[in-house]
Amino acid sequence: MRTLLRAGGELSVTAGLVTLLFCAYLLWGTSSYTEWSQQILKQELLEKSRPAKLGKIDLGDALALIRIPRLGRRYEYAILEGVTPDDLRKGPGHYPGTAMPGKVGNFVLSGHRTTYAAPFNRIGELRRGDDIIIDAPEARYTYRVSGKQVVYPTDVDVIAPVPGHPGTHPTRAMITLTTCHPEYSARQRLIVYGVLKGTRERRTS
Repeated sequence: MRTLLRAGGELSVTAGLVTLLFCAYLLWGTSSYTEWSQQILKQELLEKSRPAKLGKIDLGDALALIRIPRLGRRYEYAILEGVTPDDLRKGPGHYPGTAMPGKVGNFVLSGHRTTYAAPFNRIGELRRGDDIIIDAPEARYTYRVSGKQVVYPTDVDVIAPVPGHPGTHPTRAMITLTTCHPEYSARQRLIVYGVLKGTRERRTS
C-alpha cells in the first residue's frame, strides 16, 4: 500500500509539472513565435511605407499597424491579411472581403485574447470615445470606439458592411475588433465597434 501511495504521489507530481510546463508554453512559448513574426511583418510595412502606397495585398501580407492609446504607449501590432489559425498566431488578422483601412464599410479585425501574445486580451477595457489608430502605408486612420457587444460565434452579422444589418449599404467607414469571450474560452465573441473620425494622408516624395 505504501508503495502504491508513493507511486501515485510521484505520478501526480509529474502530471502537475507537465501541466505547468504546458501552461508556460501557451503563455510564453507561443508569444515568442508571435513576437518573431511581428518583427518580420513590421519590416514588411516599413518597406511598403517608403513608396507610401498600400498596393496589392495577398493573404499573409502585412497590412497596417494598430495602436490603441487606452492600452498603453507600447501597444502596437502589425495586422496581416487573413484570419486562419496560422494567420492569427502571427498577430491580429484582417477578414478578407471586408473593407480596407479608411474605406467606406466595415474594416474587421480578429485577434487572440490569450496565447500568441494575446493582442486583443484587453480590448474589453475600451470605452466609448477611445481612439483606435490604424497606420497604413498610405495614411493614418483614427477610429473612435462607438460600442461593445458579446455575441455567439454564429452571429456573423457583426462583420457585415454595416454591423448587425446585413444587406444594408454602408455610408461610412467603420472598424470592428473581434476576439474570444470569456478568456480561455471560444464559447462567445467580444466585439468592439468604432467609426472613422479622421484621416492623415502621408506625404509622397
